[in-house]
Amino acid sequence: MPTSWSLKSLPPHDWFICLDIDNYFDHEHNPETIFEEGFTRPLPLPDRDIVATIFFNGDPEQPEFHIESPEDLSKNEVEQANQTLARILGTNLDLRPLYDKAASDPVLEPKLTEFYGLKRMSRANLLEDITNRIIQMQLSHKPTARKMAFKVREAYGTHLVHEGKTIPAWPRPFQLAKADPAQIRKMGPTLRKGEYLVGLAQEIIAGETHLDYLDTEASPGEFYDKISKVRGIGPTSAQDLMLFRDTTEAIFPSNQKKGEEKGLRKWIILSYGGDPANTSDEEFSEMIASWKGYEAAAIEFLFVNWVVSQKK
Repeated sequence: MPTSWSLKSLPPHDWFICLDIDNYFDHEHNPETIFEEGFTRPLPLPDRDIVATIFFNGDPEQPEFHIESPEDLSKNEVEQANQTLARILGTNLDLRPLYDKAASDPVLEPKLTEFYGLKRMSRANLLEDITNRIIQMQLSHKPTARKMAFKVREAYGTHLVHEGKTIPAWPRPFQLAKADPAQIRKMGPTLRKGEYLVGLAQEIIAGETHLDYLDTEASPGEFYDKISKVRGIGPTSAQDLMLFRDTTEAIFPSNQKKGEEKGLRKWIILSYGGDPANTSDEEFSEMIASWKGYEAAAIEFLFVNWVVSQKK
């Protein structure tokens, strides 16, 4: 017996803006058809994986998603699915204070106006984000990178069927922990990337790495410090992964190499007309004062603006 339900989002939320951002989607998705056909993806529940199709009502001021699953879900499973969907879609993120705080910000305010209702998209949990990040890092041709991630899912994730097609779920730790890095190499990622993925899965099972805590409870600073210590995740990846959590807060630590600032901090300083090599912590904090408490949300507006301008 199929199950369908609705999930409301905190306004403003215009999910259709996300369809312009290829990074938000996976190999099997075609953003051009999602508008009419819905966004279909696997959802990991605590006890099983399911497939769901998500439709948006198109109203930024009263945003609501309609979800359909071919599975017969219990009331408790629908609640579990909603917790996962909230992370994916950002339905719990309240950006209304950001619009007020940044009303006079010369860089951010025009983006808030142009992309009114934007909220970032994430994957279902931190392990999915990390797996996707490790596979795709240092690969410039993103369609190829997305296909590699799909092949890893196909090899190790649970196979789900939707309208006659198989959709592989993202592998869980117990599935990845048994993988052979050499076999992952045959799917496209380097042997080293395969070792990172298998090693992380084994650490999770051994209780040495607690991704649920880092994703939902750790402060931005603690998240950055601990996730940076995971093999395969450097400062840049740690910074990016921080932005996918179900919170508006983030930090932008200095990441200097040979006296030159790197990463998102450099990009932000340049966006505000500053010199990354000669901007103190105090000057940087003053630069993004209107972002305070909403750093993860604010930078997404700059990112989406960059992506859209590149397409033009």
